Amino acid sequence: MNPYYPLEDRQLLAVDCVIFGFDNQELKLLLIKRNMEPGKGMWSLMGGFPKHDEGIDQAAERVLKQLTGLQNVYLEQLFAYGEVDRDPGERVVSVAYCSLIKIEDYDKDLVKEHNAHWRPIGDIPDLVFDHRIMVEKALKRIRRRARIQPIGFELLPEKFTMPQLQSLYEAIYQKELDKRNFCKKILSMKLLDKLDEKDKSSSKKGAFLYQFNPEKYQELLSKGFYFSVEV
Repeated sequence: MNPYYPLEDRQLLAVDCVIFGFDNQELKLLLIKRNMEPGKGMWSLMGGFPKHDEGIDQAAERVLKQLTGLQNVYLEQLFAYGEVDRDPGERVVSVAYCSLIKIEDYDKDLVKEHNAHWRPIGDIPDLVFDHRIMVEKALKRIRRRARIQPIGFELLPEKFTMPQLQSLYEAIYQKELDKRNFCKKILSMKLLDKLDEKDKSSSKKGAFLYQFNPEKYQELLSKGFYFSVEV
């Protein structure tokens, strides 16, 4: 006898990925146009159902790779959403994940194939089901994380300028930051390697390029270092 009988009380389990990218000016959200009912034609997060031989983390990694072609990127499990009427098509519990990707790295052909588009977080359209709630909670999570962990570097190119880094934090927090104080604080943590290269795309003089040093960060963590960016 099935110990989990009655089967009529069963529910479906899904995963949904809140995918953020940064284009050196704005923080953006990757959305798709839903191609099935319910909610066909509406904007949606990319999601799916776990296969029988994979866990929910693996399912989220697969969904992310299917849409962007990327793997081994920042992916964090957020919350489970299980309101009875959240999906009018079926009783579905969804586990939301937040991903931060370098916007220049994703597979543009895959994104086009899924009819996906980048939308600025300040101009997010109406979303299907409870996906807007998922996005808002994901934003709150990365804003908390970015203050106390160097997760922002997941959104930047490998080599970046200090103005790019400041623009990223301003995009995450939707506020202007004092340039002098921001640079002083970031450089004082000694987590960046200054390169002998300059980015001259925005001015003739150019701006020095930097790289985040993860080994130095781990070394400092082992000594009780506390990452903190005041915004």
